[in-house]
Amino acid sequence: MLTDKELELEGKAIVQRYKDLLRTSYQALSEEDKSQIRLAFEVAVDAHQDQRRKSGEAYIFHPIAVAQIVAQEIGLDATSIIAALLHDVVEDSDYTLEYIEEHFGPNVARIVNGLTKIAGLKKDMNNYSLQAENFRKMLLTLNEDVRVILIKIADRYHNMLTLESMRPDKREKIASETLYIYAPLAHRVGLYNIKMVLEDLALKYTQPEVFERIQSQIRSQADYNQQYIENFKDTIEDTLKKEHISFEVKGRMKSVHSIHRKMLAQNVSFDEIYDKFAVRIIYRAKPEEEKFLAWKIYSVITDYFTPNPVRLRDWITSPKSTGYEALHITVMGPNRKWVEVQIRSERMHEIAEKGYAAHYKYKHGEQKNGGIDIWLNRLQEALENSNGNAVDFVEEFKLNLYSDEIFVFTPAGDLISLPKDATPLDFAFYVHTEVGMKTRGARVNNKLVPLSTSLQSGDQVEIITSENAKPTTAWLDYCKTAKALSKIRSSLKAEKKSVADGGKEILRRKLRTQKIKWNEETVNKLVNHFKLKTSQDLFYRVATGTITNSMIKSFASRYHNALISFFTSKLQRGNKPVEGINGDNELSTKLDMLVFGDEEERLNYSLTTECCKPIPGDEVFGFLTVNDGIKVHKKNCPNAVSLQSKFAYRIMKARWIDSTQEDFYADINISGIDKLGLVNSVTQVISDQMHVGMKSLQFSEKGGTFSGSIRVIVKNNETLQKLINKLKKINGVDRVIRT
Repeated sequence: MLTDKELELEGKAIVQRYKDLLRTSYQALSEEDKSQIRLAFEVAVDAHQDQRRKSGEAYIFHPIAVAQIVAQEIGLDATSIIAALLHDVVEDSDYTLEYIEEHFGPNVARIVNGLTKIAGLKKDMNNYSLQAENFRKMLLTLNEDVRVILIKIADRYHNMLTLESMRPDKREKIASETLYIYAPLAHRVGLYNIKMVLEDLALKYTQPEVFERIQSQIRSQADYNQQYIENFKDTIEDTLKKEHISFEVKGRMKSVHSIHRKMLAQNVSFDEIYDKFAVRIIYRAKPEEEKFLAWKIYSVITDYFTPNPVRLRDWITSPKSTGYEALHITVMGPNRKWVEVQIRSERMHEIAEKGYAAHYKYKHGEQKNGGIDIWLNRLQEALENSNGNAVDFVEEFKLNLYSDEIFVFTPAGDLISLPKDATPLDFAFYVHTEVGMKTRGARVNNKLVPLSTSLQSGDQVEIITSENAKPTTAWLDYCKTAKALSKIRSSLKAEKKSVADGGKEILRRKLRTQKIKWNEETVNKLVNHFKLKTSQDLFYRVATGTITNSMIKSFASRYHNALISFFTSKLQRGNKPVEGINGDNELSTKLDMLVFGDEEERLNYSLTTECCKPIPGDEVFGFLTVNDGIKVHKKNCPNAVSLQSKFAYRIMKARWIDSTQEDFYADINISGIDKLGLVNSVTQVISDQMHVGMKSLQFSEKGGTFSGSIRVIVKNNETLQKLINKLKKINGVDRVIRT
């Protein structure tokens, strides 16, 4: 308990922090703003009056500190300051959102709601899922007001600054979460200074020894670095003054986290990192002169210092999607050391420091939209289809936070930015969802390329569309952007439902012929029998032929004779049934993919990929290798004879007993007489009739004949054989073989 004197001093400190908040606000505050901020302060003091943080200080210091960060370092308006003061009120007290809306308006209430954690989730939900749900809730509010995420970053920033008082395990969890989500998020909205502090603090609590070692090495070089910056400034100062350029030179050491990341990426020591600090040249210019003066300063610097041509970054002509603008060059500075030089106008520098707030301060009708607008629009599109589970949602959202980006051209010459390693499919969905959905192919720099091709900065991309084209499961491997992945998944889900609806009727008819009553209990037994998760999975597999007539007949036999089968199995096995081979319906849910030997044991194995590439349904055998355990080969494998003759004692009998759960690759060679539309006929059979996924497709024509190779994704040999038989019936096809 604090004494009366301590409580009095604490009260004075709280009032002083509040006054500092008003005095240091980046935005001009009206009298009405100050009145509302005062009311918010009083509500927060009342709501948190009995609360203390782990450090022992009054809890009210936290919302005031968050509001201070929002007001000064992020530079937001009065609405944001009020929301920051109230951000924990609803969660921690009896104040309601209705009260907040009545006294502070709908905007503040909406932001506070977005920042209020979800209560009453399922108790068995793990912490990560809970955090993911809260994160999704916050982002869905962001869809209406970006300020919710900026206040959350400020909240996390202050929590990280005061993390020392938490338990070590709690510190590590919060720090990891910060590094995973909030630091990239701060970067994406242009809060570079906050982002660097978050990364450094996260490293401090996740890898304290590494952090202390690098920080100590940085401190030991501080004086030398300061002198180096002065020497650099002295060299160019006179020339820039002669050009009548008003400027300021600043130097900063790269962050501990940034240096550590470089050490890991380049596999070098601290001393071997050559660009550990950067020099900033901040110049004063009218908007129309900014670009001209930036290149003029570049010219002056490169007159004195040799530039590294591959390290030039022009983010003035093409700003980052975060809204960041600057000209970055790396030159051989004094003492033959590489140094990064960042050339920015005062406006560019303020946007780099304040992010969102400064971006909108400088945004006028005649100026082009900033990168942050584009990013927010993309984010809204990604949020449109946020129906999956929260963990998947957060994983997808992470795709929008990648800092590296490339710039590519549309056929019309418009420049757009995409994440690094984006593909033509990402480009197609960026242009328009309908373009993405109808993508048939792509040309990059006038050359036809696979849809999985990684685009490079400067590429010109043209999308070829077709009304008959539609997304496939393979597309999910080709995309990097959340929007593309979300749209493809939605399309596949809708198509699967359509196919499953047809499968439901097929299954109903097949069960009728087996004299099995159609009801929910029967469907559940089938789902369990085939080790599936949902009835839709069952219907889909029936429709695509993955679950065959023989499998349904096998189920029917067990369904009618479950008890007899169970006792027969007990007698055959000496009252010790082998799970999943003979047994009742419950045991059949434990079937494995393969069993080995006369005793049909369940053992670990892997399918060989070097020679025959077996799939379920093939006749196979197991081969006990020296180092890789059991490798499974087809009985007609090219190496089968050699293995059987040399290592007969290592051969194990094997047979498939279930094959409904995994995907397998199979290669098909096809040849015949070439004719118009033949490739389209082949793909229609594969995708539309058989609903089989394609991994690759190659065709070539010579002298009126064609040959091709197709890699498909199938569940078993029976599906593959059906596909081969259908392909053979195509007009012009002469030969179809599995390789």
